[in-house]
Amino acid sequence: MSQTTHQFHIPVMGTAFTIDSPIKIARFGISSVISIGDDELCENMREYYARFYKLSYSPIAKFESRYRARRICAYLDLVHHVVESQLEILKALPFEPGNEISKYFELMFDKHPMAILYRLFLKMPVESSERDAAEAELRASIVAGSIDVNIMTKLDRLNYDENGQLMADEFSDACAALEGYATSQLSSSIVFSAGFNRRLYAHIESFDDFFPDASGFIKKKVILKVSDLRSSLIQGRFLAKKGVWISEHRIESGLNCGGHAFASDGFLLGPILEEFKLQRAELSSSFYDLCNEALAKRGRAVFGSVPPVRVTVQGGIGTHLENQFLFDYYDVDGTGWATPFLLVPEVTTLDYPTRLRLAKATQDDLFLSEFSPLGVPFNSMRDTPSEEQKKERVEIGRPGSPCPKGHLVSNLEFTKKPICTAAVTYQKRKIEQLNQSGVSGAERDGQFHKIVVKSCLCEDLAAGALIEYGITNKRPLKTAVCPGPNLAYFSKISTLAEMAGHIYGRLNLLNDTYRPNMFMSELKMYIDYLDKEIRKALPQPSDKDMTYFEFFKANLADGIAYYRDTLIPQLLCETDEYRARMLEELLALKGQLDRLFAKHGLVGMAI
Repeated sequence: MSQTTHQFHIPVMGTAFTIDSPIKIARFGISSVISIGDDELCENMREYYARFYKLSYSPIAKFESRYRARRICAYLDLVHHVVESQLEILKALPFEPGNEISKYFELMFDKHPMAILYRLFLKMPVESSERDAAEAELRASIVAGSIDVNIMTKLDRLNYDENGQLMADEFSDACAALEGYATSQLSSSIVFSAGFNRRLYAHIESFDDFFPDASGFIKKKVILKVSDLRSSLIQGRFLAKKGVWISEHRIESGLNCGGHAFASDGFLLGPILEEFKLQRAELSSSFYDLCNEALAKRGRAVFGSVPPVRVTVQGGIGTHLENQFLFDYYDVDGTGWATPFLLVPEVTTLDYPTRLRLAKATQDDLFLSEFSPLGVPFNSMRDTPSEEQKKERVEIGRPGSPCPKGHLVSNLEFTKKPICTAAVTYQKRKIEQLNQSGVSGAERDGQFHKIVVKSCLCEDLAAGALIEYGITNKRPLKTAVCPGPNLAYFSKISTLAEMAGHIYGRLNLLNDTYRPNMFMSELKMYIDYLDKEIRKALPQPSDKDMTYFEFFKANLADGIAYYRDTLIPQLLCETDEYRARMLEELLALKGQLDRLFAKHGLVGMAI
């Protein structure tokens, strides 16, 4: 499996938007990431594709032995089989206009050695030895993109058997998903996102595929998706002490992304990338001895030399020049492009009406919501079918979801077993509690909104795939979607060739809306986020609140200084006017940050 056919990868999106992306694009050498958090969706998709490709299918029912891991494993094995079959067919095709083998090379970035050879090949005389040799080299270079998977580590519900008995840790949501991937035929990578999970990371030791063989080959590699270097170092050292090598550090903007947004205390993407650039050697050297020591203690093969370590970045990239600057200045090995691909049916899976809504979405339609039951800000779009259904339930006096999947359960306020804050059970009791509190007026309305705003993301993020493929479901299907704010600048439902061309600078898919540089967009989001957090703490923030706000502000100020003194002078841009406007925007944002505390009357408060 190749990570180098293309400069970009398709990150995980929701639970369903990239659930079958490898089947759509892996044969073109493009890597993508499947969410394996929803075993029911994996089973739905396995049944659909087994019938589509006329493959054998035996259902794995809920509460069968190890059903969650087996469902995930079975689906991943099907995807692997389909992609391998597709690749063999593609390799055997003649080089003719419109054929997928021609498309494979035409999608590449222009300076890729095989793209250059392909263009030369087309000009060579037919039936010449030179052309035959070039054709053989081209065919031999064809590899599939990596079929990677993602586990959001915070989603690790403990499970109960059909008799209501609590099951062992190995059957938790995340650990069972890990087992499903570990026992699959795939040779690829697993992406751990959303932070440290000691139970999950300890479970890795149960599976040989995560460790090197005698030649140093790792069949299943580990990628950490992080928001800063400190997180990479902490998690990397913990796993190295178990003999697990981190093959890639995948840096994501804390706020300028889709789905859940994890604000990083005001640490901005530019300074974070600079830190990775300056300390990249430490990501290898500091883990190598720890890893080999752990492998030797466990009687496993050790590494003969330091294995490769990739550093990639994603979140809010929108133009070819931004993409190229990340390679040229920060020395990244790859970039992730997510949200724009929600407008590419060849790549992502979503029902057409929702995709059309996305294409028409403006900046006002995209916002950082409170929809997630996890209590983490969640990027969303206004007026989705999911949101409409939620409002209807409130209007008829039956707020909340039946919670059929329960992957986001976490609340113990009213029950002994955790329940989801989007569930009917929780919202009913919480509203009863509010009604008995005596709170009224605007304060009561505000507290009521905080209760009923939560969405059933387990169901609604999966709905788009079920609707698109006509997969039957006993429950009403209402799609939720979680694009990043970058979507506002893309308004065309596009082909894969068009989006790849946009990334590589062959054409421009941006609409006419003025689009600030990705670093300025993120900075504005962080200032707006701090503003919102301060307003939540009013009228009387605690000393702890003020210490946090000052820390957040200081980090933003350091980032602004870095952008002014280091990044903007080095920026890859088409015109000096662009650089000047970016500096102007930076200074305006600095002024907004400087005025923020005075705006809320916090100047001079003790910290």
